[in-house]
Amino acid sequence: MPENLKKAVVLLSGGLDSTTTLAIAKSEGYSLLALSFDYGQRHDFEIKAARKIAATYGVLKHIVSKIDLREFGGSALTSSLEVPKNRSVDEMSRNVPITYVPARNTIFLSFALAWAEVENTSDIFIGVNALDYSGYPDCRPEYIEAYQNMADLATKAGVENRQRLTIHTPLMMLSKAQIIKKGLELSVDYSLTSTCYDPSPSGEACGKCDACQLRLKGFSENHLSDPISYLNKS
Repeated sequence: MPENLKKAVVLLSGGLDSTTTLAIAKSEGYSLLALSFDYGQRHDFEIKAARKIAATYGVLKHIVSKIDLREFGGSALTSSLEVPKNRSVDEMSRNVPITYVPARNTIFLSFALAWAEVENTSDIFIGVNALDYSGYPDCRPEYIEAYQNMADLATKAGVENRQRLTIHTPLMMLSKAQIIKKGLELSVDYSLTSTCYDPSPSGEACGKCDACQLRLKGFSENHLSDPISYLNKS
């Protein structure tokens, strides 16, 4: 990938949404800097997926930053709490679920902001979504707007008027089906991605957690089969 393109830091979990976001950033002409996190999540198979995806897209640099959010716990993804299964879409959006990781996107965006300042770029891409999501407060438009406003006050580049951060959220108002359709238009290989909150040790998706249910719903609405392997499909 040419070095003279404008750079963007892309938060890459290895999941469907972040991979689609990476493809969108590439399609918009950015050189890609991919940032992933090994934060003690039970679904750490996604880190392997993120490495494969970053290699496939030929990113300039892929950093996997290790932080241990299991020290705090408070989430089914970073503790021994049980991951909810077989919930309806209505149940998913009714309350903030136990799979919410406290302050996760705030932490991730802070790392992305630091790297963006070092790389002299004002562009960060994140695959948050306010429609087909599991009720997370840090996936809402008002949260992103507030973080962006804060970030311009928090960096040397911002104070010196060299940086006015733009947090790109291209998936914010898309349904899961629309996200998948957009990704397929950009030739995203969804077989590389890992979405499940509670996969098997070999990476097979459980098919019953919120993330799996929403993913399967998105493929079904596109009249397609999901290319990844499942232990169960509801």
